[in-house]
Amino acid sequence: MRDVEERLRSAVDHAAPDALDRILASCGEQRPSLIPMTSPARPRRRRWQSAAAAAVVAVMLCGGLGLHGWYGANHTVASVVSLDVNPSIQLQVNGKEKVLSADPLNTDAQVILEGMDLRGTSLNVAVNAIVGSLLQHGYLSSLSSAILISVEDGDTQRAARLETSLTAEVDTALQNAAAGAAVFSQTVTPDAQLEAQAQTSNISVGKAALIQQIRSLNAALDFDALAALSVEELQQLLTTGAPGMPIGTEAAAQAAAAYAGISLTGVYYEVDPELDDRTPHYEVDLESFHGEFDYKVDAYTGEVLRGTADLSAASAQDPAAGGILSRDEAMAIALDHAGISQADALGLRVKLEWDDGIQVYEVEFRSGGMEYEYNVLASDGAILESDWDLDDDAPISGSTVSGSAGTSGAALDADAAVAAALRHAGVAESDVFGLECELDEDDGRWSYEIEFQTARAEYEYEIDAASGAILKAESERED
Repeated sequence: MRDVEERLRSAVDHAAPDALDRILASCGEQRPSLIPMTSPARPRRRRWQSAAAAAVVAVMLCGGLGLHGWYGANHTVASVVSLDVNPSIQLQVNGKEKVLSADPLNTDAQVILEGMDLRGTSLNVAVNAIVGSLLQHGYLSSLSSAILISVEDGDTQRAARLETSLTAEVDTALQNAAAGAAVFSQTVTPDAQLEAQAQTSNISVGKAALIQQIRSLNAALDFDALAALSVEELQQLLTTGAPGMPIGTEAAAQAAAAYAGISLTGVYYEVDPELDDRTPHYEVDLESFHGEFDYKVDAYTGEVLRGTADLSAASAQDPAAGGILSRDEAMAIALDHAGISQADALGLRVKLEWDDGIQVYEVEFRSGGMEYEYNVLASDGAILESDWDLDDDAPISGSTVSGSAGTSGAALDADAAVAAALRHAGVAESDVFGLECELDEDDGRWSYEIEFQTARAEYEYEIDAASGAILKAESERED
C-alpha cells in the first residue's frame, strides 16, 4: 500500500504542478484595487484540476492492473510437484519456481514436514529439505527403497524441464548420503477426474497416476488398496504386469510375527518387498530379545516360506548340547569343499553361531590368494553359504590379462567360463535355470560375472577372462 500511495502522490505532482510562482512572475507589479461585487457566478472547474483527476484515475487503474499482475504471477499455481515414498508430500509452485504451499497427504508425511516452513523457498531447496528429512527418518536407507517424483503442469515443456532437474537434484542428494534408493519420475497432464480421485484417497496426483497405469494392466485391482502400498511396491507391481494384489508390508510383518509366535508390539522389524523376484515375496527382519531372525513371506498368499517357527523354543536351546557336528568336522567339510588342505589354510577360524534359530558354524580361512567363508549347518554338515573372493593382501598369480582375444582381452569365451562355474559348483547344465553371463572390465581386468540357480541353491561366480581362475564364488542354499 505504501508503494501505491507514493505512485499516486508522484502522479498528482506531475499532473498538477504548483503554477503560482510562474503565474506571478508573468504579471507586473500589482496594486490593491477595489473590485465591485456582483451576483455570485458559478465557479468554473480549472483544466489542470481535471487533468490531475484524470491522471490520478489513470495511475490508479494502471497501478491496480500492475499490482494485480504482480500478485497473480507470484501467487498463481503453475506446477504441482509431488514426492512419494510411503509418505506423500505435495508442493504447489508458482511460475518462478517458488513454493506456495507444502502439504502432507498422510500421517507419515506430517512427521517428515514437522518443523519446516517451506513457503516462499525455491523449489530445489524445498525438495532437498524433504529428501533430507526422508533420509533422516530412514525411508530411503534400503537399497530397494524408491522415491517417485511427479510434476503436474499444463505447460509440457516446463513440466519436462522440472522433472529432469528435480530428478538430478534428488539423485545427487541420495549419492551424497550414500543411499541406494531408486529415483522414479513422471510428468502428469492435469486431469480433473484424476485429481478428484487422488483427493478422495488422500494421495498425491502423481501416485494416483501410477496407480492408474497399474489398473490399466489389471482393472480388478482396487484403487484404494493400491493407494495403501508404497511406491516401491507399486513400481515392482507395474514391472511384473500387476498379476494380483499383494498383501502389503504390514500384513507380511504380521504373518512373520505370528509364525514366530511373538507380537509385533515392542519388536523392531523391517520389511523389504521383492515382488519382482522369481517367487514374489516380502523379506521380513524381526529383532527381539530372542535375537535377529529373517523371514520370507509369499507376497500374495501370506504364507511364510522361510523362517523359525517358534523363537522362544529356538532361543531356549543350548548351543553346547550334543547332537551337532564338532568344530573339527565342520572345518573339514569347508576345507574339503574348497579343495584345500588344513596345512595350506591360513588364518583358519571356526565359530558356532545362531542364525535364524539354527546353529551354524562360520568357517573362514585364506589360501592361494583367495579368502574363503562358509556357513555349515551344525546339525548335519550341509553348506548353507559359501563365499570365495580375492585376498586383497595377496593378489592371485596369473590373473593379468594376456593373450587377449578381441578388444576385451578375453582369452576365455563365455561358454568356457560357464562350464568352469558349473564344474566348480558340481551341478549339471540341465539342472540350471536363470543363467546369466556378462563380461565386465574393472581396472584393466576382464572377468565373467555368472549367476544361475538350481532347485536347491543360488550361485554367483566371477571368473578371470584371461586365465580362467575363479576370482569369486558364492552360493546360498534355498529352503
